[in-house]
Amino acid sequence: MNRPTHNLPRNLLALLVVAAASQAFAGDGRHYGSPPRASYSHSHYSHVDAHHGHYRSYPVHGYSTYHLPYGYYSARYYGSPYYYHGGSWYRPYGPRYVVVAPPIGIGISVLPPYYSTVWFGASPYYYANDTYYTYRTERREYVVTEPPRGEVRTEPSHGSDEVFVYPKQGQTEAQQATDRDECHQWAVARTGFDPARPAGNVAETDMTSKRADYARAEAACLDGRGYSVR
Repeated sequence: MNRPTHNLPRNLLALLVVAAASQAFAGDGRHYGSPPRASYSHSHYSHVDAHHGHYRSYPVHGYSTYHLPYGYYSARYYGSPYYYHGGSWYRPYGPRYVVVAPPIGIGISVLPPYYSTVWFGASPYYYANDTYYTYRTERREYVVTEPPRGEVRTEPSHGSDEVFVYPKQGQTEAQQATDRDECHQWAVARTGFDPARPAGNVAETDMTSKRADYARAEAACLDGRGYSVR
């Protein structure tokens, strides 16, 4: 016969409540550490990056999930796998993917959807989510780098020229990387706009129209190679 809980000692009853709460949240896949309380809002799992006029929201370091966001990119750093999406970096830990700070030196082919350009002298840095990137021509990648030191000048936060590409014909990641690079080069040659260059390497008055031309050219190239582009 079960003993009524109202006759249990208060300290034992408290332990049973805590254990039940922990079990209820153990598999939610959202965050390591103490189980969240029912009163927690979505802001418990995200933060707003206000540096350099950025003002964008990102998942906090330590946030975990069983599934990567759709449209992620893969990268490796000294043999270790990392995954990138929308300015956030993930590492696999067991069955979960945990948001982490990217290591200095890791590279990715696209900038986040939103970023701020930070100038140190004549050198542009691209900033988002507490991370600075510089473009490395020899690698054709935006590489995570140390923050610039000294006086910096910040341009307003704006969108990048990232497109979301789905391989309709089952293209491998290696083939996707090759196709995207070749379509990027073709679009630059056709329009004169290069998103890897400050102001697109065009006159400021032409930047908006040239960026749109570049986006259409790149999308047309990728569509012709069997991709769905958004």
